[in-house]
Formats: sequence, C-alpha cells, structure tokens
Amino acid sequence: MSEDFNNGAEAVVIGGMVLDINATPSTTANPRTTTPGKVCYAVGGVARNIAECMSKLGAKPYMISALGFDFAGSMLLEHWKSAGLSLEGIKRSKDIETATVCNVFDGRGEVAAGVASVQSIEKFLTPEWIGKFKINIYYAPVLMVDANLSPPALVSSCQMAAEYETSTWFEPVSVIKSKKIASIAKYITYTSPNEDELVAMANTLSLEDKFLPIQRDGGGSIESLFQLLKPPIWVLLEKGIRVVIVTLGPHGIFLCFKAINGVKKCDPVKNKPFSFSRKLYETINASCSPNKILGTPLSKGNYYTAIHFPALSASVLRLTGAGDCLVGGTIASICAGLDIMQSVAVGIAAAKGAVETQSNVPAEFELTKIADGARTVYSEAKVVFCESKL
Repeated sequence: MSEDFNNGAEAVVIGGMVLDINATPSTTANPRTTTPGKVCYAVGGVARNIAECMSKLGAKPYMISALGFDFAGSMLLEHWKSAGLSLEGIKRSKDIETATVCNVFDGRGEVAAGVASVQSIEKFLTPEWIGKFKINIYYAPVLMVDANLSPPALVSSCQMAAEYETSTWFEPVSVIKSKKIASIAKYITYTSPNEDELVAMANTLSLEDKFLPIQRDGGGSIESLFQLLKPPIWVLLEKGIRVVIVTLGPHGIFLCFKAINGVKKCDPVKNKPFSFSRKLYETINASCSPNKILGTPLSKGNYYTAIHFPALSASVLRLTGAGDCLVGGTIASICAGLDIMQSVAVGIAAAKGAVETQSNVPAEFELTKIADGARTVYSEAKVVFCESKL
C-alpha cells in the first residue's frame, strides 16, 4: 500500500449507465396520436450522472457498471472514454442489453411520462463483479451506490465499505427502489431522498405504513415543512443513517444529522484534503468559512440538527439532472476535504448548472460561478432544528 496510491484514492461509484431517449413535444400532447416535437439521445443513469458531475469538478471517480455491445452501450462508453475516466470497472458482454430510458417531457422541463428498461443493471452488476474492485473500495473516501443495484449487490458493496471504514452514500433513485434501504440502512453514512422517497424509506424501516405522502398547500413556511418531514427523517437517523439530505426541488434541501458529545459525526473517515481538487477546496473554503452555520461545538449530549439550504434561482430548461448533480457536487467536495455543509452548498450550485442545460450534466462548470453560488447558499442557510433528544 504505497502512500502515493493512498493519496490518489478516488471515490467509487456503483450503478447504472443509461441511455436516455428524450422526447419534448412542441405543442400539447394528445392521446392516441403522435405529436410534433424533438427527440434526442442523452447519456444518463443516476450513478453515471453523479460520476460525470464529480469529474467536471476535478474528481476522478472510479465507475463500476455494466454495458452491452449494442448502440446504447457504445455511445455511453465513447462518452466515458472522452472524459478520460477509468474503464476497468465497466463490465462488457454481448449478453448485456444496455439500460435505456425513454422520457416524455412537459413544457416545464419535467418528466410527464417515462419507461425504464434497466434490468441489466441488477442482473450483471453482481456481488462477484463488484468484489473484483474491493481494493478501490478500500482506498475510497466515499462509496456511492444507487438503488438500481440488486439487494445482494447493495449488501455486498455496503458491507465491504463498512469493513474498510469507507463512507457510503445511498442514492434512492425512485420511490419503489428506495425501499431497498431495508437491508443496508446500518451501513449508510449519507442518503439523499426527495420527500416521497423519504416517506417510502421511513415506512420500510418502520415495517409499517405509518407515514403518508406529504401534502403541501404551497403557502407554508420552511419551518412548517420541516415539521411535516421531521418524523420520517428521525426514523432514518434512528436506524443508523448518519446524514439525511432531503431534496425539496425549488425550496432547496434539509441537511439533517446527529451531533454526539459535542462533535459533529458526519464527515467521512478517510477524506483527505487536496486528494482531487486543491483549487475547489481553496476557493470554497475561502468563501464559505467552516463552522460558520453551527458556530461552536454543541455541549455534551445527543443532538438532532437540521439545516435548511435554499435553492438558487435558475433559468430552467430541464430538471432531470438536478438531483444527480446535487449529489455529485456534494461528494466531489467531501472528497476534496470540505465539510458536509460546505459540500452541500457546492452541490446546490452544481444543481443550478444542471437545470440550465439540456443535458443531464453541464458540459463544464466554471469554478467562479460554483463558488459564487455556493457562497450565496451558504450565507442564507439557517438552522431550523437543534435539540437534545434524551
């Protein structure tokens, strides 16, 4: 185990590489007939989008996925090659039908309907294939797994990470797939559900449907919204997940975690400042001073803390990549040595870039824009809950 290898360790990302076929009608779509509009291909997949976003912010994520030798697989692989990222973890086989998703968008850039054919991810990303890369997971500061994986693959990946003291991020993907949290919650450091996924995860971990989908009237305060979400958030924290980031669309995010004995236990064990992007670290650290939001450490005890970070105003073209870039920006920042609050601010700035482009991930990020956006978000963040739970 050379010191050079250790310092150059990279986050490992396991999950789907998907070809998106996106259809945007130019007029209101009618049933039982075709509608004029535009159809285009886009490289996608939750894990792939997250990894690409990380690479645009200076990281070199190690991708573990599966692609066929078909048109979709070739297109995805060529794009990955062009980014200069490792191909070693990408399984290729003539038996693999590359994952594909067809989306129909409405006039606001949101998905109105979609069909996903992603069975190959569960079938071919096996524990045996993932196990070939355990040395990468050993050295990784963060392992990111998406819920497209099969339950055995999720358990195997998370157990390896726990054994090697590598922080694990679980991306729920969808309401149905988010329920796979049941077998891995005790291994998870970070998770990033939206409101509906949060409720589904809490019900799964509670072994009963005790939480109903959140109903908003549109006029409530951020504090009142948090009170609605607090019970399911607390379930996730009580089950051992250390950091819960609830995405709220245009309302930003809630960052929730425990503070134990006066020390915030929410940063990864093995993050190494300057491992990936010294420039990102220095720029954000200068504009978003550490510990500014919470201030001095809490007194001894077991505290539950929730912080609201607002979204940035944006000229929205398409919303599909926003959540993935939020996660990608946050993980890249954690790996660069920033704390979780600074990292979330960067993630929100990256999400703004995503919604202002037609692709899932912007062609590039300008560090000055990311820093300006992160500074704005960070300065407007506020603690909405911080109390001892005895």
